Amino acid sequence: MKKKKKNLQKVIPYMVLLIIAGAFLLPLLWLVFAAFNPEASQAFAVPKHMSVENFRVILTDAKNQRGFLNSLFISVVQTGIVLVCSLLAAYPLSRYELKTGQKITMGMLFLTSIPITAVMVPVYQMFIMMKLVDSIGGTIIFLSASGLPYGIWMMKNFLDGVSVDLEEAAWIDGASAVKSVVHVVLPLMLPGLFTVAMFTFVGSWGNFFVPLILLQSTEKIPAAVNIYRFFGERGQVIYGQLAAYSIVYMLPVFVLYFFSQNYMSKGFAMTGASKG
Repeated sequence: MKKKKKNLQKVIPYMVLLIIAGAFLLPLLWLVFAAFNPEASQAFAVPKHMSVENFRVILTDAKNQRGFLNSLFISVVQTGIVLVCSLLAAYPLSRYELKTGQKITMGMLFLTSIPITAVMVPVYQMFIMMKLVDSIGGTIIFLSASGLPYGIWMMKNFLDGVSVDLEEAAWIDGASAVKSVVHVVLPLMLPGLFTVAMFTFVGSWGNFFVPLILLQSTEKIPAAVNIYRFFGERGQVIYGQLAAYSIVYMLPVFVLYFFSQNYMSKGFAMTGASKG
């Protein structure tokens, strides 16, 4: 009896994990099967005849092409802004003993917990006054501002992992503060930079709410909002095309994660460097 109880205790956690895995896996399988099925419906079914027709329709649609380009442009520009501004803001927090440094860092961490929906109404009113509504530039500014607190907090932690002794050695050799950062600090914290860039890009690429509120023109709408309009523009939902669109929409994130996972794992494991 004791052995049976022990075996049962070992099996139950695996059964629970299998159920959870199935809850995530089945929707993904439906997505894949529906994307290659011209007659896809809400029902889960393996296609009798595999076809790439849904992908052809999606990829040749000018609105979809424009949406993906808009998403790519917004995400790349926002990522660049957040990286540069986060580094500039995190450097003094990491290197200088500021009296308010700890409070500022905690403030950055607190700001990451504020939902965008809580500030969207005053931001929208401000954007109307500044004539930034329906502007891709204005959308990038807001997304960058909302992504900076988390970016600064992460960047500060990665900078803390790089020994100050290395910078001091570079200064003794005649390097300026800027050169020491560019040639000494940045190469050592490259995994951290990739981690911040990955989180920023994915957050921007998958952001639906902000572009939906701030952008109105069809030619400026990114791919995330196009999924929503995919339901409304047609009298009925064409599930095969919707599934194909969703897979194409997910591909950039998967590709980016695949090529940057080594850098990200090193970034999370950063312990800094010491002067030899």
